Amino acid sequence: MTEEKAYILGADAEELHRLGLQHQVWASEAQNGWHTAQFNIGQTILDLGSGPGFCTKELAFLVGKKGKVIAVDRSAYYLQFIQEVAKMHQLNIETQLSDFDGMQLAPNSLDGMYCRWALAWVPNPKEILAKVVAALKPGGRMVIQEYYDWSTHQTEPSRPVLSKAIAAALRSFKESDGEIDIGRELPMILPELGMKVTNMRLMAKLATPQDANWEWPRSFYESYFPRLVPMNYLSTAEVEQALLELDELEQVQGATLYCPTLIEVVAEKV
Repeated sequence: MTEEKAYILGADAEELHRLGLQHQVWASEAQNGWHTAQFNIGQTILDLGSGPGFCTKELAFLVGKKGKVIAVDRSAYYLQFIQEVAKMHQLNIETQLSDFDGMQLAPNSLDGMYCRWALAWVPNPKEILAKVVAALKPGGRMVIQEYYDWSTHQTEPSRPVLSKAIAAALRSFKESDGEIDIGRELPMILPELGMKVTNMRLMAKLATPQDANWEWPRSFYESYFPRLVPMNYLSTAEVEQALLELDELEQVQGATLYCPTLIEVVAEKV
């Protein structure tokens, strides 16, 4: 698989920067989930769909030298980045270049698993989760953060072409092999796999042009809207107009942008 196809937004230096920005917006939410699941020193944690490893690094510091983080991803570029970070900080991180179908996990070897926006892009999330459950020790915990309702994504005031572009992005997700709102299905899927759901919470971000949260969707628009042109969801002119409307919106006093709603599900292996 090429790096371009490894992710819907590609896997390169520009996307690496965007993912770093994204992590800054959502880092506190990830850490909250790890605290709820009691991830701790000496544990072995799977980072499922690690990307370039912004969470991997933090998890590795959390479990310490006696613990280990296993980063599974299908981008060689991102895993190389993780390896360099691990070497620089002397972190115990094991990388595995694989898609989720091919990943190798030893039975009863994991104390925990974390994933964020990983299950929405695969056609068989229940099957993937079953593989992770088999690798969890009894009492092992999962922290999963996925979209619950992407359609909440909107601006106030609304702008016609920007709204059309946001809707086109959602339509492209809905017509893909995965389920963008997989988060809403997790509370039903996990008990069927022998997991007890111990905590759930919704996560929402309301952004204004003056705060960093605004830059997260902006960076997504700038990267993904142009990709919708060859997919026949938007025209080049519509992409240009949508981004222009975003620029204009940033000059409106009191403008807000409601990001897609996520859900965090914490579950324990019975």
